[in-house]
Amino acid sequence: MTPVNRTLFGTDGVRGVAGRPPMRGEDAFALGRAAARTLAGDGPVRILIARDTRRSGTMLLSAFAAGAAAVGARVTDLGVLPTPGVSHLVHATGATAGAVVSASHNPYADNGIKLFGPTGEKLPDATEAAIEQDLEAASDHAGGTTGAHVGAIEQDGTQTAAYEAFLAGLAPDLTGMKIVLDCAHGAASEIAPALFKRLGAHVHALNAAPDGVNINVDSGSTHPAGAQQAVLDAGADVGVTFDGDADRALLIDRQGRLVTGDHILAIVAGVQGDRDVVGTIMTNLGVERFLADEGVRLHRTKVGDRYVLERLKREGWRLGGEASGHVLFRDLAPTGDGLLTALRTLAAVTQSGRPLEAWVDTIPIYPQRIVNVAVPAGVKDHVAELPAVQDAVTKFVSEHAAARVNVRASGTEPLVRVMVEAEDGALVERASRDLAAVVEDAAQHA
Repeated sequence: MTPVNRTLFGTDGVRGVAGRPPMRGEDAFALGRAAARTLAGDGPVRILIARDTRRSGTMLLSAFAAGAAAVGARVTDLGVLPTPGVSHLVHATGATAGAVVSASHNPYADNGIKLFGPTGEKLPDATEAAIEQDLEAASDHAGGTTGAHVGAIEQDGTQTAAYEAFLAGLAPDLTGMKIVLDCAHGAASEIAPALFKRLGAHVHALNAAPDGVNINVDSGSTHPAGAQQAVLDAGADVGVTFDGDADRALLIDRQGRLVTGDHILAIVAGVQGDRDVVGTIMTNLGVERFLADEGVRLHRTKVGDRYVLERLKREGWRLGGEASGHVLFRDLAPTGDGLLTALRTLAAVTQSGRPLEAWVDTIPIYPQRIVNVAVPAGVKDHVAELPAVQDAVTKFVSEHAAARVNVRASGTEPLVRVMVEAEDGALVERASRDLAAVVEDAAQHA
């Protein structure tokens, strides 16, 4: 099949407001059916599926599973589980594919479906395009299977233990450590406190009581202020804050300072002895210069962990990630994993003999501001190419050679993100505001 451009899949699966296209029950059913058909090989199709804690998750999971079973797939429902848990278990159990019903860090009204191939990696663009082709050609299919060829759906909540054991095998000894965990009322709410207690830590769990509508609300890695204050109040050694599906994590040091994915790249690369790491166009310039001083080369990709992973695989490197806390340990896992990220960072800190706060003191983070500009969905992918935007960016960079600017469309929302970075914080604030105004005006007149 000739690959086509993807229009349904974004950088992180299919996503939207639950109950509206493309996240209605009938959409999830059709996607399950198309995915099972596209991924079918010579043998039976077996799909593992899980969800985060959103109220719409059970509806969409059931619909996707039904669609896959309608064309003969055997679907195993793992219940609530972090996204990377599905990725790990697909590969570990030899399943055909994995699916996760989650919108990650988005508000609870949103939801999405992420797909993984047999290696546990996100599907290649070409495979997602093939699934879209199947969806478009659905009316040409005679129907589903019948009789003994119809698939089955089963529940299996025991697989969480296998994922937890995998993580525990890669963790440092946390005996006696006082740790704050902010679970964002999401998929980490049960497994994270249980795992860290198993490793010997004294755990203070925040936002670990999901009710279907409180996921990510003023909590988690996108709203870390509460966890930062909790670390200070508790006199904790470290804090860890996850997003809704726990595929990313940020840490907090004893002083309540945020330890981003950029910090984590610098810490782990130095301790592991990596000579090449992969970041994105958003990776902080201060971190890039710190790594260079340590003899580590930073290579940049487009935003999105799939692109970081592609570069790591192509070059044979093992460490990469994003400031958001989406970090890839390619020698250990095929996708970003917040629990693994936290544990391996703590292991590196322990091995270094330097406390986390000493690392934060040493790694420079230049002022960086990202302004999200709401734009019409139909033009967001072209805003950065508009002459008025290009002229404004070119003028700014020519006047401030040490600064960086990036204008890009969000892969999941009708937004354009304007990033400005420089050593001068006042310049960053002023320029980001001015460039965002240019973007907004240009988009409205496009």
